[in-house]
Amino acid sequence: MKRKVLFWSLGILAGVLLVGAGVYAYNVYSNVSQPLEKIHQPLKREVPSQREEEVKLEKKDPMSILVMGVDKQGGDQGRSDTLMLLTLNPKTNSMKIVGIPRDTYTEIVGKGKKDKINHAYAFGGIDMTVNTVEKFLNVPVDHYVEINMEGFKEIVDAVGGLDVNNDLDFTDEGVHFAKGNIHLNGTEALVYVRMRKLDPRGDFGRQMRQRQVMQAVMKKGTDPSSLGNYTRILSALEKNVKTSFTQKDIIEIPQNYRGCQSNIEEIQIEGKGTRINRIYYEVVDEAVRQNISKKLREHLELPAQ
Repeated sequence: MKRKVLFWSLGILAGVLLVGAGVYAYNVYSNVSQPLEKIHQPLKREVPSQREEEVKLEKKDPMSILVMGVDKQGGDQGRSDTLMLLTLNPKTNSMKIVGIPRDTYTEIVGKGKKDKINHAYAFGGIDMTVNTVEKFLNVPVDHYVEINMEGFKEIVDAVGGLDVNNDLDFTDEGVHFAKGNIHLNGTEALVYVRMRKLDPRGDFGRQMRQRQVMQAVMKKGTDPSSLGNYTRILSALEKNVKTSFTQKDIIEIPQNYRGCQSNIEEIQIEGKGTRINRIYYEVVDEAVRQNISKKLREHLELPAQ
């Protein structure tokens, strides 16, 4: 039977998962179903260790999502070049976005050692990264979205490019980024989010641009003008995205969590650059880590620890 309206979102909640937030058509269900099944890759554990039961999207439970931008070259495992944790509370219509510096010095859960947090992906892929972020921030990670950074440009081009407000005039990889409001195609967006050596703020400036682009994708993905490109969007997602969200979850997200975009707080984890055995790390003060953890737990309506 024909579906009069199919509204789906690949993430009002998760950066590039927001791309294509809405495909309205009469007979698109079968077209959408297969790509969504292909990008679904569940975590090995059933319920986060810090929860008694899995969050229910249909009940509008507050939840967290780990967004991983992964760089893979050749046949190697790759590393998580970008790590952002999103917490969403539909009861307060709010979202918090936490940028985690890739050089953060922390315990790699399952490896029995401390190292840069982005090495967790190289050691144990998605599951080890999720477990490591959970331990570092002391909050459950309910879902994840993994994006292949090289394929990210396909996603940006599929939605027709992005508009951002750039606060730093710079040229990198032969591309000039003027200060002010600029439009980025996929290739330009990838250069924009990767640059850090020309930014006096270093990795913090890069994380700011990553959050900025993620929010631009959220905005563009929920724009009805993107709907005409839904087949191209689905193709880009199918090749470049993995997520623990099921097809049912993806359909329920815009129904129950849309309002979270109306109140977004960005949280920056600031560490101290330190060399340990001649290797550079960002060491986060324990009081800073606990303060961020407390804020996130409150937002997720979890008891303080």
